[in-house]
Amino acid sequence: MRLLLSLVLMCLPLAATAQQCRQALVLALDVSGSVDEAEFAQQINGLAAALDDPEVRSLILFGADAPVMLSVFEWSSQNHQYLIQPWVRLDSPAALDGAIARIRTHRKVRAGLKTALGRALEFSAALLTQQPRCWRHTIDVSGDGKNNIGPEARDLYALRMFDRVTVNALVVGDPGRDDGLGAGITTAELLAYFEQDVIHGPDAFTMVAQGYGDYARAMRRKLMRELEFPVLGAAPQPVQPVSWSADN
Repeated sequence: MRLLLSLVLMCLPLAATAQQCRQALVLALDVSGSVDEAEFAQQINGLAAALDDPEVRSLILFGADAPVMLSVFEWSSQNHQYLIQPWVRLDSPAALDGAIARIRTHRKVRAGLKTALGRALEFSAALLTQQPRCWRHTIDVSGDGKNNIGPEARDLYALRMFDRVTVNALVVGDPGRDDGLGAGITTAELLAYFEQDVIHGPDAFTMVAQGYGDYARAMRRKLMRELEFPVLGAAPQPVQPVSWSADN
């Protein structure tokens, strides 16, 4: 894969590669009411650890002439999408280290307890329109529950802003519920929901974390899969972001 990507980068005009990136990746972290302080810490530290994994770092930093662009935000209710890491160009170890440090030191800002998954996806797609030169646009959404306010994800995908977007999901299950020890949706039921109603695009996939204690392992595997394959093709055309107004 790396040899192939090296050849592709060598064949591109220097003026073009200086302005492009191979992937724009938005990480959307669920901080709705079902996520307590300990679980949030496991989520944020797990993401930082996954990004700092040697193999993940190698994939991110390979091909600096067309690097990965990264943005991270937390989400809960309809009007709460808070940027943890604005767009950063991961073209050097220092840039990646800075993003990891910023993520690791973030403290939850949550406003509202509802789970507005559709609004989080709208916000993600609007962010991606800021990166029209990237060859691939990917939303990586984490969640431990179903949408319970605002538009459903499946109803948004007819919008043009999602035409060139892949939506992958990290489903955070609850082992206690799977063992019959807690009330609510099981991991299998939550996985089916995300696979049927949330993921989007021909190469979209889900990954499962068995609770927030398993988040770092699952996120590492997810990033490896998202970043492993070479991305070939022309830069996508800009998509006009939508505006919306909704109450919590």
